[in-house]
Amino acid sequence: MLIAMAKAKKNTWVHWSDEEVRLLRRLFPKGRASEIAERIGRPLTAVRQKAYDMGLRTKQHRPWSADEVRLLKKLHPNEPLQSIADKLGRSLEVVGQKARSIGLRKMAAFWSAQEETLLKELYPDNSARDIANRLGRSVGAVSYKTSKVGLRKLKPYRVWSNKELNLLKKLYPSRTAQEMADQIGRTVGAVKKRIFKLGLKKRRR
Repeated sequence: MLIAMAKAKKNTWVHWSDEEVRLLRRLFPKGRASEIAERIGRPLTAVRQKAYDMGLRTKQHRPWSADEVRLLKKLHPNEPLQSIADKLGRSLEVVGQKARSIGLRKMAAFWSAQEETLLKELYPDNSARDIANRLGRSVGAVSYKTSKVGLRKLKPYRVWSNKELNLLKKLYPSRTAQEMADQIGRTVGAVKKRIFKLGLKKRRR
C-alpha cells in the first residue's frame, strides 16, 4: 500500500496519510529517516520537516555504528553539519558532539558551494552562533565569511522578548506557523526556529 502511495506523490506538500504518520512515529525516533523517505516516496527533507512538526526527535543515546562514523569522517570536511545530520538520520546536536569527540574540524579557509549557499539562506533570520552550529564551524569563521562575501542583514537580529515568547507558547497548540508569525510580527523561519529551541510539542490527538 505504501508503494502505491509513493507512486502517487509528486509534491512534498501532499497530505500525509494515517499510515504514513504511524510509520514516521514508529521509525523516526530510531534514526531511520532515510528508510521512511524511501518507503513512502518522499524527500528526506520532507520527512524531517514532518517529524519536526509532530515534535518527534531521534533518540540521542543510540550507539554510532562503524559505517556511520566512516560516513561522518568522509562528509565532514566539505558538507554542512545539517546536511550530514540529514543523511545520518540524527539530530544536529548529536552529530556536532560526535564530530568534536573524534577530533574532526572544518578547514577554516575552504568553504564548499553547499556551505556558502546555506550560509546565505540562514543569514537573514539567524544569529552567527546559530549558523555556526548548523554548519559545524566557529562563530569567528562564520562572521569572517559573511563579511568576505558581503552579506548584510536587512534588520539587526532581534532578541525575543518575554511578551513574544509567552504569546508564542499560547498560540502554538492551535495555530499554524504562518498564523503565529503574522500575529507576533516575525518570519515563519524565525518562529519555527524558536519553537524548536523551546522544545514545544503538539499534543497528540
